[in-house]
Amino acid sequence: MIHNIDIKKTAIDTLELEAAAIYKLAQFIDDDFVKVVNQILGLPGRIIVTGIGKSAIIAQKIVATLNSTGTPAIFMHAADAIHGDLGIIQKHDLIIALSKSGNTPEIKVLVPFLKQTGNTLVAMVGNMDSFLAQQADFILNTSVVREACPNNLAPTTSTTAQLAMGDALAVCLQTCRQFSDRDFAKYHPGGALGKQLYLKVSDLSDNNGKPAVPPSASVREVIITITKDRLGATAVIEDDLIVGIITDGDIRRMLEKHDDISPLTAKDIMTNSPKHIHREALAADALHILRQHNISQLIVLQDGFYAGIIHIQDLLKEGIL
Repeated sequence: MIHNIDIKKTAIDTLELEAAAIYKLAQFIDDDFVKVVNQILGLPGRIIVTGIGKSAIIAQKIVATLNSTGTPAIFMHAADAIHGDLGIIQKHDLIIALSKSGNTPEIKVLVPFLKQTGNTLVAMVGNMDSFLAQQADFILNTSVVREACPNNLAPTTSTTAQLAMGDALAVCLQTCRQFSDRDFAKYHPGGALGKQLYLKVSDLSDNNGKPAVPPSASVREVIITITKDRLGATAVIEDDLIVGIITDGDIRRMLEKHDDISPLTAKDIMTNSPKHIHREALAADALHILRQHNISQLIVLQDGFYAGIIHIQDLLKEGIL
């Protein structure tokens, strides 16, 4: 059993070695990389990403990243491809083959068939003299000095380099297409991420009540209204316009200041010019305002008129953090 200090050193050495390998990739961003990006931007078909072993796992991740950022992509396992899956490839597709050595038996069998289809073949390869590199139309160089594995055998640094090169390709395509957060939301409708990008204030506030009192309302009326809708606040409305807000915090502060509350009205205890948001705004924007001002409720408006209240708990329940 190795000592803790040796465990830490091994971990640090691994991270430093892989970080250095990624940093070195910057030297390999050449004209071929630019040409691949431009070909994909004008591609009427899809990107087919293939590989074997650990490279196949990285290929699947690259496919997931491309699809989520607006570039249609399909994974094809190199071993399955030579046993029937070549039918996946269509006329206008571009193929990216991942391999560290570029000389694995499956790649050597697969590449001639890929060349027969007439599709553009891009090699993401770590050996520039390999069979794959020589047969490819374009090369994305992912060469590394050595693996992080102590025996220099297990794919570690090499697969990290492939992953980083795939990210660089995806981000370039995303940037060139001006793929916005709204576009991103179309591909991520589920989960907290999607909700931050598409959920509107109205989707939450419309489920709440619209507590309101006039400026002349008694403290008793205010408390009953706040309690009824369980939002911890009520709007103060005069001539159909919002003139203030009263929260349960305002009620507590009033009780601290006044021994006799009987003569007080809503106008006496309300907060003027309350923070507000339009009902069509993103719910994530509402959370930003609430946190910025350290408040729990926000008045919701539509065309300048009172449309309800959104509470911070509404946002937290939806996983918008």
